Amino acid sequence: MTRSGLLHASAFAFALVLALALPQRADAQDDRTVSLYAPAALVETGVMDYILPRFSLKTQIRVRLADAPDKADIVLGDDGRALFEGGQVWHMRVRSEGHAPTDRFAQWLTGDIGRDTILAYAPDGEPVFREAAPPERAVRAIAFDGDPTLGHAVSVAKCTRCHAVDEATRSAGIGSTPSFAVLRALPDWEQRFTAFYALNPHPAFTIIHEVTPPFDESRPSPIVPIALTLDEVEAVLAYVAEMQAADLGAPLAHQ
Repeated sequence: MTRSGLLHASAFAFALVLALALPQRADAQDDRTVSLYAPAALVETGVMDYILPRFSLKTQIRVRLADAPDKADIVLGDDGRALFEGGQVWHMRVRSEGHAPTDRFAQWLTGDIGRDTILAYAPDGEPVFREAAPPERAVRAIAFDGDPTLGHAVSVAKCTRCHAVDEATRSAGIGSTPSFAVLRALPDWEQRFTAFYALNPHPAFTIIHEVTPPFDESRPSPIVPIALTLDEVEAVLAYVAEMQAADLGAPLAHQ
C-alpha cells in the first residue's frame, strides 16, 4: 500500500474509533425521528395515538414509542418536569438535549398547544387528563432572635404615646392609631415593624442608634424624640411575633 493509501486508511480508522466513542442518540438512523418512552399505564389510555399524529402533522417530525427508558430521547414517568395529571402526575425527562427534533417535541409538550392537545383528549366525552397543579412551596418559619420580654418593656415605655401595645395599655395612645394587635393581624406586619422608623410619621421623631441620621438642627423633632437601638427593635419584633393578633372582623371597640 502506498503512503497516501496508508494515510487514508489511518484517517478512516481514527474517524471510525471517534464515531464509536461518541455518545449516540437512541434513534440515530433518522434525524427527524424522536423516540419517546411512556409507561404502559399511560399508553393504554390511548393518548399517544391522539397527540403524536397531531404533532407530526404540524412539524413533520416522527415520534416513535421506545420499549425502554434507556432507548428513548424523552421519558414520561415520575421524574422531571410535571406536565399533566391523570391517575398520577406525569413528568417529562429529556435525555437527548441539543437534538433539534427532540427539543422541538419537548417544547411542544410544555407549551400551550401541546398542553391543550393533551387536555382535550376525551374519548368518552370526559377529559382524561387535567393540568398539573404547581408544586407546593415550603413555607419558611420566621424566627426572631430578640428578647420578647425586653420587647414588651420597650414597647410600653416608648410606643404607648401613640399605640396600645397590650391589654393594659388599650386606653393609651391616639384613638386613630392602630394598636399593636391590629397591626399584628395585617399580612405585612413584619415589614411594618422591621422598618417602622422609616415609615411616616416615625422619621420625624424617631432615632435608631447607628442607623438613622441625626435630626437637622433647623428641623428639630416636634416631640421629645424616641430613641432605640437595633437590639431593641429586634426585641419589639420578637414581642409582636408572639402576641395574639386582633380579630379584624370584630368591632374596633372590642380590640
